[in-house]
Order: sequence, then structure tokens, then C-alpha cells
Amino acid sequence: MNLSKPEEKIYWYAIFTKPRSEKKVLQRMIDHEIDAFLPLIKTVRQWSDRKKTLEVALIPSYIFVRMPEKDLYKTLPIQGTVNVLKHLGKPAKIRDIEIENLRILSGNGENHQMHNCIDITSGDEVEVINGPFMGLIATCVNDGKNHRVIVNINALGSCFNLNIPMSFLRKINKKENLKV
Repeated sequence: MNLSKPEEKIYWYAIFTKPRSEKKVLQRMIDHEIDAFLPLIKTVRQWSDRKKTLEVALIPSYIFVRMPEKDLYKTLPIQGTVNVLKHLGKPAKIRDIEIENLRILSGNGENHQMHNCIDITSGDEVEVINGPFMGLIATCVNDGKNHRVIVNINALGSCFNLNIPMSFLRKINKKENLKV
């Protein structure tokens, strides 16, 4: 009679961290002997008096851990962790190929821009969800390589045309826009 436990499946999971603490959390995970991965990219930051090349997280506020699902609770007490990324109420499993893609993206010296995978086309109503114009409701205009938004203020008969990064926009569905 074999009383050994069945082999547990090991998957990759995303751990949400406090802002700008990914590198520290990664080191703490490694110190706790947790198989962890943080995709980093080099980026040039400009200050008024200098430029500096920094290594930053490819996906801000996330690190990836590889372990059985039942062991995820071990990551939460680690300082700087916030929660486990979930899908439909369960920890979201990340495929090996997706982790490999992140390794490839972080492994070369190219500059990357992360975009939300949202389907916004010209004429769509959008809400600005980040940056100085957060909360603004506008109409998206695709102007060549730039995505612009037009803010229309009917009461004043005025329009404003702004360049806003796609990652700062959220498409508003028609039902949501009807609520006043």
C-alpha cells in the first residue's frame, strides 16, 4: 500500500506588491527560498540636470512566483506584498509561455512601452484613468500614430484636443455613459 502524497502541480502566480517595492519583495522572496521572478527593463529617466539609466519593473507592482497553489499563503506575510492576483475568485495561474515571453522582453536592451490591451477606436467615448487629466470623459481620435482625445464642453461651445497615452484610457460602454 502506497501512502505517499500525490505530486502537487506547480504553477506561476502573480503577486501584487506595494508601489516601487518590487526589487525588495523579490529579494525577500528569494531569502524565504521562494522561486520568484521579476522582469526588469532598462529605461532612461530625465531630470532637469541629468539623465540616468534605471532598471525598473516591466510590469509595475507585480512579481511572479512558482509554487503549488496551497503554498501561496507563504508569500502574503512577506513585507511589501499586498495580495495574489485572482481570476474568478481563485489565484490566477500564469502559463509558462507567458513567463518565458516576459523573460525575453526583459532580456534584451530594447525600450518597451506597455499598453493595456484595450480596444479603443476613433469615436469611442473614453475616461482618463491616470495622469493629470484623470476623471476626464472624452472622445478618442486616432491621429496617425498618436491617440488623441477631444474634450467637448457643449455648454461653452468649446473643444479641447489633448494627447493622452492609451494606457491612461478606459473605454466607456454606452450604458455607463447614459448614467448621469
